[in-house]
Amino acid sequence: MAGIGFELKKLFKATGVLSKLRAYGYTGMVTAGPMILGFFFLLSIQVIAKRFGFSEQASETLTSIITYSLLASMIYSSIFSMVLTRYVADLLYEHNEEDVIPSLEGILTLMLPSGAVLWGVFLFFSGVTFIQGFLALMLFTTLLAAWTEMNYLSAIKDYRGILISYVGSIVTAIVVAIIGCNIFGGSIELMLFSVVLGYGMMMSIDFALLYGFFPNSQKNHFDFLPWFDEYSDLMVIGLTTNIGLFSHLVIAWFSGFGHKITGLFYSAPQHDISALFAFMTILITTINFVASVEVNLYPKYRKYYDLFNGQGSISEIEQAEKEMLTVLDHELIYTARRQFYGTALILSVGLVILERLPLGFDALMEGYFRILCVGYGAYAVANVLTLVLMYFTAYEDAKKANIVFAVTTTVCSLASVFLEAKYYGFAFAFGSIVYLIYATSRLMKYTKKLPYHILSTQPMYVEPKRGLGTRLYMRIKK
Repeated sequence: MAGIGFELKKLFKATGVLSKLRAYGYTGMVTAGPMILGFFFLLSIQVIAKRFGFSEQASETLTSIITYSLLASMIYSSIFSMVLTRYVADLLYEHNEEDVIPSLEGILTLMLPSGAVLWGVFLFFSGVTFIQGFLALMLFTTLLAAWTEMNYLSAIKDYRGILISYVGSIVTAIVVAIIGCNIFGGSIELMLFSVVLGYGMMMSIDFALLYGFFPNSQKNHFDFLPWFDEYSDLMVIGLTTNIGLFSHLVIAWFSGFGHKITGLFYSAPQHDISALFAFMTILITTINFVASVEVNLYPKYRKYYDLFNGQGSISEIEQAEKEMLTVLDHELIYTARRQFYGTALILSVGLVILERLPLGFDALMEGYFRILCVGYGAYAVANVLTLVLMYFTAYEDAKKANIVFAVTTTVCSLASVFLEAKYYGFAFAFGSIVYLIYATSRLMKYTKKLPYHILSTQPMYVEPKRGLGTRLYMRIKK
């Protein structure tokens, strides 16, 4: 979140409720904007499809293509996102802002063709028509670019521009879909085109914001490649986080209570809709962590580490460590308490609202929603703990925690398909709780020996790691 913290400090220090609301709003745009955007897209497209008389088969096909594209693009981009975030943060710290845009161009040059080939192979065997497959491929590549831009947008202070990109995206998609359906009649192809156009609008505006903010050296496009060798743990963390989050959805599609829509596209509507609304509950912690934990922790964190650079005595370091860990404990407890209260409120009030919406909520969906809300709440707090571990550069511990999360949720979800359908959601909830317990233990163990990790675990001689990223970089440089 390079850049956003400095702006938020100004807003939180300002007097008045409006400034603080703006701070939370800005944080939400940068951290949760894509999540909210995808939610509104799926909901809006379904409403428009029903309005123009789509058959159940056509509506499910449309929703499934969009959902598959969203999940596939998020999982593929997650392999690169955290390493890129680290690289951009290093560039900004070293005041090399002119190399930010070249790195964006470089990663897209590598990621878009490779991702398009993989997704194209799936679409070729998926059973959709050529036009539907082409539009799905366009949607996938547009989403890859959009998710990648998110790694850079936190350094931009033009929050109004970011908001315009989100609103413009939704409005464009809805207006094109409604006008197109009125003129040409409803079709899957037309609705897919409107979604591609909507996300394309967001991607274009975000590109304009980034190019307008950062200078461009027009060189060093692939200097980030060695970072993938040096910080390979971050690749694993990003990938396993998304596997843990979404594997239970994919397993549900191909289980006994899912059903085939067409070709390789499957769905489990009762579980999917419940999971979609339960997933939104993590916004409470996602936004609160950046707006509260990071902003309040950073000054203590910076002071503590600065004292190790020959500026502080042992007593000053010990005092700074005590202050930092006190703030950390307070903010983590505060964040967890907010998530708990938020989940309890949603379980009591949210179900009443959902039952009144035309979503067909029945007893099974209500059960899924309740247990998945608990699961996503536990995940949200555990994810904050792993983010704190990465804050202290404890990448190995964060990686282990996320591997535990991915393996536990996936294995338990596979095992639960042999039980009654009503028990399925417990697998993800159990995996998230295990994730929370393990992440808590790793963070507590790490912070108990913080000076040791800072001073004694560092190598006497740093030898750069030379893996696939470095070899590819050297070949490109030649």
